[in-house]
Amino acid sequence: MIDHVRPSQLPAWFSAATAPESGRPLVLDVREPWELQTASITAEGFELVAIPMGELPSRLAELDSARPIACLCHHGARSLRVAAFLAQNGFGQVANITGGIDAWSLETDQAVPRY
Repeated sequence: MIDHVRPSQLPAWFSAATAPESGRPLVLDVREPWELQTASITAEGFELVAIPMGELPSRLAELDSARPIACLCHHGARSLRVAAFLAQNGFGQVANITGGIDAWSLETDQAVPRY
């Protein structure tokens, strides 16, 4: 199942989803490299990994299916597709960060540029 989490709710989701054996939570940023250069978040309490959505099928082995993973994009549409892909491939704790980095800027860190 895919959870839908607003950026402001992410710490609570990670707390609920993280078991000692699952490892450190992960935010998977699936935006394109130019988007990462335009606006990025700071990893606080989680690991941040950037893999563009189009590269994910060939790079899936880089991710640990036991870890809680929250997917991030610009507004939440691409990350929802990636979250569904992860869930279909055996990832058990997956969330879509609803509203994406745009909502992150509005709710969590206004220093993150909006584009």
